[in-house]
Amino acid sequence: MAEKRTTEQLKADIVTERERTLSEQFERTLSLVNVLRQECPWDRKQTMESLAHLLLEESYELIHAIDQQDEVELKKECGDLFLHLAFQVLLGEERGSFSFDEVFEALCHKLISRHPHVFGEVIAETEQEVLQNWESLKLKEGRKSMLDGVPNAMSELLRAYRVQKKVAGVGFDWPSDEGVLDKLAEEVRELKEATSKEEREEEFGDLLFTLVNYSRFIGTNPEDALRKATNKFMGRFRHIEEKVQESGRNWQEFSAEELDTLWMQAKKQ
Repeated sequence: MAEKRTTEQLKADIVTERERTLSEQFERTLSLVNVLRQECPWDRKQTMESLAHLLLEESYELIHAIDQQDEVELKKECGDLFLHLAFQVLLGEERGSFSFDEVFEALCHKLISRHPHVFGEVIAETEQEVLQNWESLKLKEGRKSMLDGVPNAMSELLRAYRVQKKVAGVGFDWPSDEGVLDKLAEEVRELKEATSKEEREEEFGDLLFTLVNYSRFIGTNPEDALRKATNKFMGRFRHIEEKVQESGRNWQEFSAEELDTLWMQAKKQ
């Protein structure tokens, strides 16, 4: 049996620069998280709840690196996200709830059992067949509804997308995008006809929900599409900002027509 190392020995090994195998790098990372938990005042105070928002922020930063196709930042953000996952498992061990071994065992068991077309005799030749099998298997695992696994903490745009994908997986769906487009026109009409604030809010929500539904038919994730549209708008607006600053004039001195001209220039770029 290997002798258990002291904290000082762990720290010395962690900071030593040397070539390591993948398993050694993994062990080094876990040791690092353990040492931080023991000796850093900030890390000692953290709970799974206090770290939740940071986990979400790290996920967004990883997505930003993907959007920018920045391989250097992508590598760093993958590390940051893994750090938070490792910390959550450490907290689970402290509570006596689960260990890393149990996390990986549960993951492998779930993936094997939900891919009978890969590890069993089930035939699934299309993505749709895979999704239908996936939802059926989840219900057999004890869930009362296929919607039980949709997290409330998701952004509502992504949550709507997940709900629609799940029900579509069992055939509760429009036969084609034509029906969704007709529904969009209907929702726009109902929004125009709404009179009270409550009615407008409800109809606007229905319109958004239908737009999210349409995103599936054109093969895009609404969260991705909206993020790219926002980034595009920000890039164009920064171009306008630069031109305004170069002019030496205040924003209020520009007419709507002049700003529209700058916007068209930004679009061309």
